[in-house]
Amino acid sequence: MYSLASAHPLRSLHPPTYRRNTNYGYYVPVNDGGSMLTEVPGTYPAGLGEPLNIIISAYSDSGVLQNTVDNGGLINYFQSFGFATECLGQHSGSDQAANLGDGHGWLNETAVIRWDYGNVTFGTCEETIDGGNHFRYWIQNGPNADSGAIFIAASYELPIAQQHEIIVNGYDLGRDWLVGNATSQSSIIPTQKLTNTSTYSGQTSFGGYTYQTSVNYISGLLQNTSQGINHYQSVAVNGSNAIDGLVAVMTVKILSQPENSSTSGAKSSYRRISLLWAFAVLACTLTTTSL
Repeated sequence: MYSLASAHPLRSLHPPTYRRNTNYGYYVPVNDGGSMLTEVPGTYPAGLGEPLNIIISAYSDSGVLQNTVDNGGLINYFQSFGFATECLGQHSGSDQAANLGDGHGWLNETAVIRWDYGNVTFGTCEETIDGGNHFRYWIQNGPNADSGAIFIAASYELPIAQQHEIIVNGYDLGRDWLVGNATSQSSIIPTQKLTNTSTYSGQTSFGGYTYQTSVNYISGLLQNTSQGINHYQSVAVNGSNAIDGLVAVMTVKILSQPENSSTSGAKSSYRRISLLWAFAVLACTLTTTSL
């Protein structure tokens, strides 16, 4: 369990801004020349990409959408469900680019975020070596579509000794394991049974901030396909496609915060991540990678 002794309820919700006047809490990238697949350099065949399979909606509290660890911002939110910035601040792996249809064109990821194995300071070093859940993200803030939404490409990778290949069904599983942690599920999300009506919600905490995350799975932004997907040869097995075409849209609210709202999220932790969930992910990982 976690304590809220040092926190107090927010007096009011963060007010909406002009950027949030979208139908969905984001602008659809393909409507203005963008793509829901990233651009990965050096693929074979050329031109393959990875799915933008999670969106943090612009209808989230504005504080969450700030790309910072302070004041309950995006990095602190990621830390609340077990993810942190790269090992000792050093970027590893190749960059990927995304075009969110916002007028910026193709841009490299804002950052790579990795599972921290319970250690927010050094745990991502373990992920870099041993593999695990990780994601890249981009912010839709260009002159043509300034929603402020966060687009995420999540996947689960093998250890560096295996060239960080993606595990079987690793795009869908990486998405769903992230959602499971962000909503503090007590059991594994049933990836094969998800539809565009599936929903999840729950709370996480870090650095004195408590977040409520509500997730809706939607269809129509991605295809249920292997065409154009990086690592499609190994990710898709037994006649299935590499991705199921679903995108998890997350809306995040700050429920409580420290009395001193300038407190850095790196100073203390109130994580509420279920041990049962962690063991379930580990067991599923071992089973999947043995296929």
